[in-house]
Amino acid sequence: MSFFSKKSSSKAGSPASGLAELALNMIHDGVVVINRSGIVQYINPAAVTMTDCGGAENAVGLDYGLLLKIESKDGRELPDNDNMLFQSVRTGQVLDGYEVNLIAGTSAKRIPIAVSVVPVNNQAGNFIITFRDITRELAEEGEQAEFISTASHEMRTPVATIDGYLTLALNPQTATIDERARGYLTSAHDASQHLGHLFRDLLDTTKLDDSRLRPELVPVELTELVRQIADGYIVPAQNAKLKLELGTSDSSFRNALRLSQVVYSSVDVNFLREIIGNLIDNAIKYTAAGGSIRVNVRGDGDRAVISVKDTGMGISAEDLGHVFQKFYRADNSDTRTIGGTGLGLYIVKQRVEAMDGSVWAESKYGEGSTFYVSLPRLSGEEYEKRMIAVKNQQAANPQVAKQPAPAPAIAPQPVAQPASAAAPAPANAPAPQPVAQPAPTAPVQTTTAAPPQPAPAAQPTPQPAPTPPAQPINTNVTTSQINNVTQGGNT
Repeated sequence: MSFFSKKSSSKAGSPASGLAELALNMIHDGVVVINRSGIVQYINPAAVTMTDCGGAENAVGLDYGLLLKIESKDGRELPDNDNMLFQSVRTGQVLDGYEVNLIAGTSAKRIPIAVSVVPVNNQAGNFIITFRDITRELAEEGEQAEFISTASHEMRTPVATIDGYLTLALNPQTATIDERARGYLTSAHDASQHLGHLFRDLLDTTKLDDSRLRPELVPVELTELVRQIADGYIVPAQNAKLKLELGTSDSSFRNALRLSQVVYSSVDVNFLREIIGNLIDNAIKYTAAGGSIRVNVRGDGDRAVISVKDTGMGISAEDLGHVFQKFYRADNSDTRTIGGTGLGLYIVKQRVEAMDGSVWAESKYGEGSTFYVSLPRLSGEEYEKRMIAVKNQQAANPQVAKQPAPAPAIAPQPVAQPASAAAPAPANAPAPQPVAQPAPTAPVQTTTAAPPQPAPAAQPTPQPAPTPPAQPINTNVTTSQINNVTQGGNT
């Protein structure tokens, strides 16, 4: 049954209709035409092959949902709310490049595809659904990601070495240089740090791309956590002569918290720090002196929405649809002088989507930009339940909380101890006591056979006896810090 023969019955033998059907029969992308009720009106040979439906006659007249069975890229079943193909047909919105797995016919073979939907403005209210097999593209992307990951990992060590030597050369206590040389070395140091950031970003993106880096979600009070993150960017904003504010009032959020709404969510705290940090850092870079940046958090039904708004240069309409793509940077006279890797917003999108969220931007060139991050929202009751689960897990696995504990407990002690050994004391916190005593009072320090043997040198290894008594204190400190972050308290 031919969709085109039905449509062109009033103009039998129309050359345009014949050529259009011939073209659709020859292309490698699958094409399915449905009506407003979702019933298949036409299917091309490529779509027949990919869906494994056996023939066009078996597909025409079916509901498109029975023909195009899809699941998420990681093999999860897609409920209607998360099925963008279904939502596009239901709302009449254009869909472009939606990546999912197609479950082909009775064989149930999984084929990765990119789906697009375009509504047709005709009486029948048709939709044209196109999809292409992206198996080869994904394989090539995997190879590229592996290369980038390996190269970035190998290059980080020499770049760190270069950066270290440049830091020493710029330190007046370790090197003496004239001002001209200092200018050259400062430029080289800035470039090496920029390169280091690039390699770090590349490694992070490839880890998320191939699922080596997964989010660790914990329940948090989002308003206070975002305030704490944003508070760290006040000084950079002030250095750029910008006003950084939180909420909807005009008062600086350093002096008063202007958000009255308590919003709970489940997030990876490190991911959220990178997301907010990248958005604020971008706003600082692209906003001229005298401008302002506003960070806001609000609850919207079952979503928690974070926004970062600036009064900067804005983004043109043609660039706005590409800003979250990897390595994409708007190319105009205003942006060419601003450094960047083109990965910041891509990393934001990666991390937001890894936490089942979404991100988008609204902007007009010359009028500033607003970036929105939408995350699943928790009710107060659900937040309390998850907090109890987190505390139970910490109690069952105390070593997780104990790992960072020894440093705070031992660090204060060497300061009071070494009166004569000034040089080694700060460098090695636990060592001052055993190192200072062995030479003059070795026999007293050793329990048995101390004088004939080099016991003082061997003693420091078992010596960190202060650690066991200090651990209960440190465990409590770490637990309170964890609770403080997840509950949104001040640290």
